[in-house]
Amino acid sequence: MRRTRMALGALVLALGLTACSQGAQMSDPSGTPDPVNRPTYITVPPAAEPSGQPIQPPAAYWDAVVADLAERGVDGTPELVSAEAVTWGDGSLGCPEPGVAYTQALEEGMRVVVEVDGVTYDYRFGSQPVPRLCED
Repeated sequence: MRRTRMALGALVLALGLTACSQGAQMSDPSGTPDPVNRPTYITVPPAAEPSGQPIQPPAAYWDAVVADLAERGVDGTPELVSAEAVTWGDGSLGCPEPGVAYTQALEEGMRVVVEVDGVTYDYRFGSQPVPRLCED
């Protein structure tokens, strides 16, 4: 009986102390976010020009450049200025257009620069021989 009273007394004392303690702090319902729980975002600006390895463009890529120039009404024989294999930072292939959304993943591709009658044309390719003329 004496043990029961002591146990009951200890329980009442513990409940009393617990009820008087501050306890866990409730979140502010005003909508102010807790800065500890917000994710941290790091923005890394894209490189202006991805570096790549100089290569000879495959025939399919060269043919695509020649065909695109012909469709644009460019007369003359294109001369290869440079060609390099690159890893583009996103689907824009290093030549984004305002208001267009692109995949945000690395894309293997190629940059082919040609010159026709003193005019330089900068072509970008992804993984397929589909040219994208990068115009300033």
